[in-house]
Amino acid sequence: MSNQIVHNTDKQRYEIHVDGVLAGFTQAIEDGEVVTFPHTVVFDGHEGQGLAAELVTGALDDVRRQGNKIIAECAYVARFVQKHPDYADLLA
Repeated sequence: MSNQIVHNTDKQRYEIHVDGVLAGFTQAIEDGEVVTFPHTVVFDGHEGQGLAAELVTGALDDVRRQGNKIIAECAYVARFVQKHPDYADLLA
């Protein structure tokens, strides 16, 4: 199984693809140097595989590389940052 995180700027989201198939996404609305994450979803048939954590990790790592901050409106992203304090510095 091969997973790939893609930043789809046209749709304002980060996507996770499993073996070339879109398995989920986290909405990522950019406003200057702040990225708001309002919603994360993993599609049926792909749940329970840790894909949401992998997706959010990839998205937050990319935000960090760009030197931006985040607003975690999505409950999943907010809990993820709370459980992984090494990402707390990204909070706007």
